[in-house]
Amino acid sequence: MKRLAGRAADEIMETVRFIGGVVAVWLGLVTFGFAAFHIPSESMQPSLEVGDRVLVSKWAYGYSVHSLPLGLGYVLPDSWDGRIAWSQPRRGDVVVFRDENQTPPRNLIKRVTGVAGDVIEVRAGRLYINGEVAPRMFEDIRTYREDRSGQPVTVSHYTEILPGDRDHPIYERIDDYPLDDFGPVTVRPGTVFVMGDNRDASSDSRASGGPGFVPLENVVGRAETVLFTLERCRREQGLHCPTGRVWGGL
Repeated sequence: MKRLAGRAADEIMETVRFIGGVVAVWLGLVTFGFAAFHIPSESMQPSLEVGDRVLVSKWAYGYSVHSLPLGLGYVLPDSWDGRIAWSQPRRGDVVVFRDENQTPPRNLIKRVTGVAGDVIEVRAGRLYINGEVAPRMFEDIRTYREDRSGQPVTVSHYTEILPGDRDHPIYERIDDYPLDDFGPVTVRPGTVFVMGDNRDASSDSRASGGPGFVPLENVVGRAETVLFTLERCRREQGLHCPTGRVWGGL
């Protein structure tokens, strides 16, 4: 009996050690490597939908004041420039950043369309970077039910191509919405210019009261993929119902 009891105790301890190791690895990953963010709005449609859980790499550009593990960024001296081992985000990257223009500050997710030195302009809904229009290819017309109002919204779905041949989908309702004419502005050093993929439903660097030029030290990390989503749209005749976003590139 004692031998059996000892064996059972050993098996229990092995199980505890295994679970403890799994928890330690998980805590290490979520503390130092990655974070998951919930998408609360439609500003990044069609790449991201309301309810998506997005995996964000906290170390993609190095660590910033808002991505250092264990909240260390908030206790370091003010003389620190807010970045460790930093590399520049690229046009086309989807980034999570801290918008300190909001009260209280909150995390937002947008796509980088301009980096330091770029001249950004929007004319009649078309994005211009350094005087050159970003090509866009028409894909189709979609109607979806807006999350907050529940009303149907019809948009044109395009594929937009940024310098470096990085393409991504965008939505445009029409090409004369309030933010469809903007600039030109030159992106300041140490910042990036961001826009939502759902161009007429995004408060971004174009908007008065939006985040403006996003300081690099406010960038939390780069969004890599959709982990999963807990929400499902209701399939209705004539309305677009997105599927297949899990583990898709952004």
